Amino acid sequence: MVTGLGFCLPGDDGPAFTVDQVWNIASRGGCCLGRNGTYYGSVDLSDGMFAERVPDIPEFFSRHFTDAHRFGLVSLVEACADAELDIHAGDLGEAALLVGRGGVDSNVESYLAALRADPAHTAPLEALELFIAGGQAGTASDVAVVQGALTRTTGPCFTVACGCASGSVQLGHAQRMIAAGEVEVAAVTGVDVFNREVIRTAERLLEGARHAYEALGGEPGMLGLTPASDAVMRPYDRRSECINYGEGAATVIVESRERAHRRGAHIYGQVLATALTRDGLANPLGADDTGAQLADAARRCLGERWRIEQVPYIHSCGHGDSAVAAVEAGAVRTLYGAAADPVLITSQDACFGHHGAPAGCLGAGLTLMMMEQGAVCPTANCEQPMDGLPFDPVPGTRARPLGFDYALCFSYQTGGVKHVMLLGSPDAT
Repeated sequence: MVTGLGFCLPGDDGPAFTVDQVWNIASRGGCCLGRNGTYYGSVDLSDGMFAERVPDIPEFFSRHFTDAHRFGLVSLVEACADAELDIHAGDLGEAALLVGRGGVDSNVESYLAALRADPAHTAPLEALELFIAGGQAGTASDVAVVQGALTRTTGPCFTVACGCASGSVQLGHAQRMIAAGEVEVAAVTGVDVFNREVIRTAERLLEGARHAYEALGGEPGMLGLTPASDAVMRPYDRRSECINYGEGAATVIVESRERAHRRGAHIYGQVLATALTRDGLANPLGADDTGAQLADAARRCLGERWRIEQVPYIHSCGHGDSAVAAVEAGAVRTLYGAAADPVLITSQDACFGHHGAPAGCLGAGLTLMMMEQGAVCPTANCEQPMDGLPFDPVPGTRARPLGFDYALCFSYQTGGVKHVMLLGSPDAT
């Protein structure tokens, strides 16, 4: 059962932390990417905002936090507040803390500083500073480490790096661990910070890389859309030409049904099942644009218990890439056939930016909000849908009324990985 949602995402006039703030943006297709003529999903979390929400971290440690640490801690604290869980009273003392990571982020400088240091000429205090910074930011479990220190959990605490599917993969782990009785509660956080300097460099390099790749016999267009800062992304729109990256975190609190009912928690809905597959291609940048593997993952997720006809809505982390749209279109045709009414598929990437690992947790949270509200959020910045889509991307700026108890969430990783998650309302069986 999902009982809490917390965020640290780009907002209208500062960061979006709460369910109400995120819903207000997504339900109207709001775009929080514009900052001084560039399009990047910037959280703009001030030191004061962080200290207000996470006041108990010794400064000796907190001054070495990267933005990824700070965003992940804030979203965790917000999710616990939403779930009415008290970290300081030990409510997460035996919880699983599961973190998804996958972007090119602010760990880079801390890691390089430790790597380049000369032990023979480093003063003891400087060595200690480098050790703390490197330990917190130079390991793959960085955010899980600082979350574990805050909560004093003795439960499972680990990080998965599976690109933009990382948060979704960790929600699957949480669902299985709770179903197996290993834990009663899990806090799942997706957090990433796409380094803007890396993006700017990629913009300059990508065009030359495309020419070289195609000269070597690579398929035209295989290297994807250009990451851009001077144009806005438009998922499923015929004018789509770029991806706008971003930063931030989203946390989902998942509990056993018994624990949630025992403490009278508000229940948003359920993570019913998940499945992951890969296209099986030799090219690590490739994708099967027929959608066959995505459809297979969806069928594995539904299993023998649920039917695709029960699912009128699919949430996607589609970011405007026509290749992603082609995969989803192929999967929908395979799954639904010649259904009379097209399924609704929307993405809110253009609200907050394509930010990697948080996508799965944010997608799950938004989908359960939609289920609870009886309305589907529009695809932000989609105004002129692509021709031939076998699904309705809900263009415009208004939420579409829809009562539903089941939904699928799609997530992807570069390399052909497809992840599918089935969500249900609190009473879905």
